Amino acid sequence: MGVFSRLGDIVNSNINAMLDKAEDPEKMIRLMIQEMEDTLVDLKSSCAAKMATRAEMLRDKDSLNSKVERWGERAVLAVERNRDDLAKEALLEKKQCVKQLEFAEKDLEHYEKLISECKGNITQLEQKLEEVTYKHKMLVQRSIHAVEKKRAKNMMSNAGGAQAMMRFGELENRIERMEADADLAGRNTDNNLEREFSKLESDNIINDELTDLKKSMKKTTAKSGNEKNTGGKGND
Repeated sequence: MGVFSRLGDIVNSNINAMLDKAEDPEKMIRLMIQEMEDTLVDLKSSCAAKMATRAEMLRDKDSLNSKVERWGERAVLAVERNRDDLAKEALLEKKQCVKQLEFAEKDLEHYEKLISECKGNITQLEQKLEEVTYKHKMLVQRSIHAVEKKRAKNMMSNAGGAQAMMRFGELENRIERMEADADLAGRNTDNNLEREFSKLESDNIINDELTDLKKSMKKTTAKSGNEKNTGGKGND
């Protein structure tokens, strides 16, 4: 069942008021669009039929005009031939055709009004349909935005929750342990290098001391030998 019962309801409807009362605005708009499209098809079909009838009536009017003119010419011809009896008959036929022509013109005028009104209704309905279609588009966009906004709020809420903070804390602790291990590894490397160089430096000092000791011992030994030699010569 549609949301409108007649064309006037569609044209004069307050779309915003209807949507405010609707439990499901998007569904309501879809129903409106469907009924408007169906009504628009019926209106265009009806208008096309009226225009076809008008075209036929125009042809009948042209035919009647031709008949009026023809019977008038016959009446003149009959008078010229001194056939008053035929002239009267021709004038009667002409009169009948004139009456038919008058009726045809009135019917044609009536159809012109109907067609004009029908075209006006089509224009109004198309404008209303455009309005509703635009509102439907905006409503869909608002719905999408609302869903995205809700999703974003849920993500922010979850991100600020205790469970999330716990995960962040665990991740931070892991990073700190990794940094500490890296610092410790660097320090061990530095200590090993320091020990190696200290050992080299210590070896150099010991070697130097050993060399000095050897030199000193050689000097002492040489001096002692010289003294012994000097003492022996004196005794002789």
